[in-house]
Amino acid sequence: MAAEGVESQQIAHCLQVSRPTVQLWRERFLALRTAGLAKDAPRPGRLPAISDQKRAAIVEATLHRQPSHATHWSTRLMAKTQGVSEATVRRIWKQHGLRPHRVSTFKVSHDPRFVEKLSDVVGLYLNPPDKALVLCVDEKSQIQALDRTQPGLPLRPGRCGTMTHDYTRHGTTTLFAALNTLDGAVIGDCMPQHRHQEFTRFLKRIDQQTPSQLDLHLIVDNYGTHKHPSVERWLRRHPRFHLHFTPTSCSWLNLVERWFRNLTEQRLRRGSFHHVKELTQAIGDYISSHNQNPHIFVWSASVERILTKVAKCKEALDALH
Repeated sequence: MAAEGVESQQIAHCLQVSRPTVQLWRERFLALRTAGLAKDAPRPGRLPAISDQKRAAIVEATLHRQPSHATHWSTRLMAKTQGVSEATVRRIWKQHGLRPHRVSTFKVSHDPRFVEKLSDVVGLYLNPPDKALVLCVDEKSQIQALDRTQPGLPLRPGRCGTMTHDYTRHGTTTLFAALNTLDGAVIGDCMPQHRHQEFTRFLKRIDQQTPSQLDLHLIVDNYGTHKHPSVERWLRRHPRFHLHFTPTSCSWLNLVERWFRNLTEQRLRRGSFHHVKELTQAIGDYISSHNQNPHIFVWSASVERILTKVAKCKEALDALH
């Protein structure tokens, strides 16, 4: 309309806007052409109600101080202490990436042969030997046969399934498992205890269920059972078995732990078992179902990448102490 010579007052009347609005956009078009019409200009917004000093105080208290009667800050506790609203604390924490309600676990290994063992295990994952199988072996001990005290309610639209918070214990079992890194298949056996006798029995089962012409490289942790003299004598009589030990406090290096997590999440945690036999049957069925369509866990972290992270962790710990 302006290009046709219509005055700003008449344009405002036709479009039912104010004359200053018409004048504003005409001036923006003259100054920036079509780019000035793409979006509105930035505006200063409302003046902040929380001063920079108060923001800094909240951040400083979150990072360097601890509540007198609690282990960590919550939004309500910090808001009460600083005299601001809970929404303000939540907003400031989000801006600075602070999450005091969360905590991560870690453990730095002090094994004197850490680098040697790490290189050995990761080398088996990334460059396995020819004519051999790499098996991740471990025990999931003290699996409890828990029976809920009352039947739970089933899942319904708009309502999740329910289960009682309390339970009755009906005994425990120990699962010995060997994860084949090549195809993801699992060899498993449940036993009442996890002594060296049971471990030797499980080694015999691995010997029976794997091709006899292949060497077997077993990745195990430093549990005393794996180094028992009876186990060592059995291994000397079966030279195709080779044990590779993970560094102390480094169970995360054993890929079978990842499979144990799936077993717990998918079959055990919500299960209800009346006796140990029912529990072992459920574990056996899960292993059989898994082996019909096994999932292969692929190790991707190199030794250099792991050592870099460990070095950063040690540096952070040294800085604190």
